[in-house]
Amino acid sequence: MHKKNIIAVAVSAVLSLTAYSVQASQTTYFSVAAASETAEKDDFANNPFAQASALQYEAPDFRLIEDEHFMPAFERGMAVHKAEIDTIVNNEAAPTFGNTIVALEKSGELLTRVSRVFSNLSGTDSNEARRQIQRDLSSKMSAHSDDINLNPALFARVEAVYNQRQALDLDPESARLLDIYYDRFVRAGARLNDEERQQIRALNEEHARLATQFSQNQLAITREIAVVVDSEEELEGLSDSQLRSARNAADAAGHEGKFLLSITNTTRQPVLSSLKNRELRQRVWEASANRGTSGEYDNRPLVSRLTQIRAERAQLLGYKNWADYQLQNTMAETPENVLEMLSSMVPAVVENTKREQADIERMIAREGGDFEVQPWDWEYYAELVRQERYDLDESEVREYFEFNRVLHDGLFYTMNRLYGITFERREDLPVYHPDVEAYEVFDHDGTSLAIFYADYFAREGKRGGAWMSSFVGQSHLLDKKPVVVNVMNIPKASDGEPTLISYDHVTTMFHELGHGIHGMFSDVNYPSLAGTSVSRDFVEFPSTFEEDWAAYPEVISNYANHYETGEPIPDELLEKIMQSRSFNQGFDTLEYISAAFLDMEWHTLSADAGEQDVEAFEAAALSKHGVDMPAVPPRYKSTYFNHSIGGGYSAGYYAYMWSEILAADAFAYMQTKGGLSRENGQVYRSNILEVGNSRPPMESYIKFRGQEPTTDALLIRRGLKIQLD
Repeated sequence: MHKKNIIAVAVSAVLSLTAYSVQASQTTYFSVAAASETAEKDDFANNPFAQASALQYEAPDFRLIEDEHFMPAFERGMAVHKAEIDTIVNNEAAPTFGNTIVALEKSGELLTRVSRVFSNLSGTDSNEARRQIQRDLSSKMSAHSDDINLNPALFARVEAVYNQRQALDLDPESARLLDIYYDRFVRAGARLNDEERQQIRALNEEHARLATQFSQNQLAITREIAVVVDSEEELEGLSDSQLRSARNAADAAGHEGKFLLSITNTTRQPVLSSLKNRELRQRVWEASANRGTSGEYDNRPLVSRLTQIRAERAQLLGYKNWADYQLQNTMAETPENVLEMLSSMVPAVVENTKREQADIERMIAREGGDFEVQPWDWEYYAELVRQERYDLDESEVREYFEFNRVLHDGLFYTMNRLYGITFERREDLPVYHPDVEAYEVFDHDGTSLAIFYADYFAREGKRGGAWMSSFVGQSHLLDKKPVVVNVMNIPKASDGEPTLISYDHVTTMFHELGHGIHGMFSDVNYPSLAGTSVSRDFVEFPSTFEEDWAAYPEVISNYANHYETGEPIPDELLEKIMQSRSFNQGFDTLEYISAAFLDMEWHTLSADAGEQDVEAFEAAALSKHGVDMPAVPPRYKSTYFNHSIGGGYSAGYYAYMWSEILAADAFAYMQTKGGLSRENGQVYRSNILEVGNSRPPMESYIKFRGQEPTTDALLIRRGLKIQLD
């Protein structure tokens, strides 16, 4: 999934609402000589962020970067950015597209540079020093954002250019950029009066501080709630490799001779499908589901206050609620449309889930159990049902998915077959952790396209989940090529052993590289419109689209080989894997849409609703939408729902399903055109991946597909079509 790193909480206003964008690249626009002269007079001249990196495409030189460099770079970056903004505001020439909008696009080089590096390292390699910087930064960055967004003189120049847009004869991309800038300022509060601007400033500062606290609490909680197990006997069902990993994790955490089961970011825990010990399953599930509800890191007050702050901000800006505000410029447009989409799926999904539950309860009875299925039972007995139905052993499946083969002969092979690109290892480029690998990406004609970092393995200090981000964004205006990173949390095998991964991890690798190429193929002028700078309900489309290539016959036959013998995966086993893909889709879909409903309910609260009791609110929301099945809790509960409460996907978690409609439709369409081919890949690349946000997303989709998408392919993809017919 495409998620902003933890710094996005602290600097989201600057990176998404101010006059330079998340995708802003690094080039010097204003007073370079003066800035350099000043730098020579103080210690900042020796700071690695003082100048753009000398490495290819300005890839960060991690050999030089230390934690003590970040805060001085942020402070200098904000000061220089403010001076750049002052220069734009004080320009005596009449406002033009060039001296106002383009100048804004070029501003913020230093701040962008340090923000990108810090945000990535804070998410992938956090430590106490970086967490303290986040806390110190949250209010400062919020104030810096507001100083730009709420600057009346700056907005007057933007508005002056906007009002003459019909006479400017702008090219389509420039016209779209102008529209986006004007809308960005208005939505940030540029039209508010003085009293209202002070109110929005106070709310923004409080929100930045509390959102940082929420995310940092989550990281601390994840460390604290790992389940320590005394004996190997309790871990019956785990493979030898899993046992060794659990023992090594315990040793590293100071629990020598014991075993440690780490908790991942979702309510459901992967280990539950293997653990035979029911009491231990319950311990693991409760550690996950109850996190953030007590003690030092109780997130409930933060959940209630953060959602209330958003409602208050929306009201100040003239919207009914935060969801109305957030969805205005998305494909969905309104919360009503989102709720209609989700609600339309509920009957089929619940019906399917009830059938799955009946199968599980029969399996429990056959295994001698005398209890109703609980959330900690579902995965274990669902796995038994799956093994019986498809005669499929997950440990056997993993033997055909060795990590390096999946990466090189699966992902990179597919990217070459579709788009003609190649990945060449760059051991000379420094990385921020020994597990990270750097690659240079070459286009079909041999020209260098981008730098790609692969950071796939779980470790202490890395937040949960999977995401893509950028160290440098593409822009012709700034003459920048992209530097992109993919991040996952795959458990790494012990030294000397191959890392064997699940098929779910395989598809997630394809998903994240889908985001990666969305950034790497970007071919636009303006950094604000580059790559993944699209609406939330479009950004997950290119990534989800790539997932299904993992199962494409030509692709899977190229990478699914036994890690010891090299024998290709047997046709019978492969057929079982493919048949089982729709297994448990009722559960998977229900836990997802339950979380999406929670997200929408929190963000359709009005400003006068007051702060909520979190547990009571969740129960009422699930009941209201008919998705309150006790054995199938939401994928995320509010106290660890970083997508929604942390802010990155607030009122936007529905986007995964919305984007999946596009992805399924696009993949099915491509099969009618011959499937995996350079010709098909080029049509998709030129119409979807290269254009970023330089035109409305539905316009891009129709140019690729020839029509708007339907839900037919999605229902088939999730195995729900039969239930609706």
